[in-house]
Amino acid sequence: MARKSVYRVVFQNEGKVYEIYARAVCQSPLLGFVEVEGLLFGERSNVVVDPTEEKLRSEYEGVERTHIPMHAIVRVDQVEKRGAARVSAASAGDKVRPFPMPVLVPGKTDG
Repeated sequence: MARKSVYRVVFQNEGKVYEIYARAVCQSPLLGFVEVEGLLFGERSNVVVDPTEEKLRSEYEGVERTHIPMHAIVRVDQVEKRGAARVSAASAGDKVRPFPMPVLVPGKTDG
C-alpha cells in the first residue's frame, strides 16, 4: 500500500509563526507564492480540545488550498505523520528573520 505524503509547513503571518500540516505543497501559479493543499487537522474529540488547533481549523474552514507568500515560508518538511497544528508568537530571540523587503510608497518616485 502506498504511503501518503504529509508535509509540515512553517510560515510567518502577522507577527506569529504558523505550523500547519498538509497533503501537498508545490509552486503556486501565482508568482512568488507557495501552494498548500489538503490541510490536515486532528480528529475532534469532546474530551480534549486544543484551542490553538481549533482556532486554525476555524480560520481555514472551507479552504481547499491556500497560497502563502514565498518570503513568509520558514521551512517545509516531509514528515512521517501529522502533528498538532499551532500558532506561536515570534520571539525577539528567534534566529529566523523575514527577508528585507523594499518599502514602496504609492505616488512617490525615486529621483
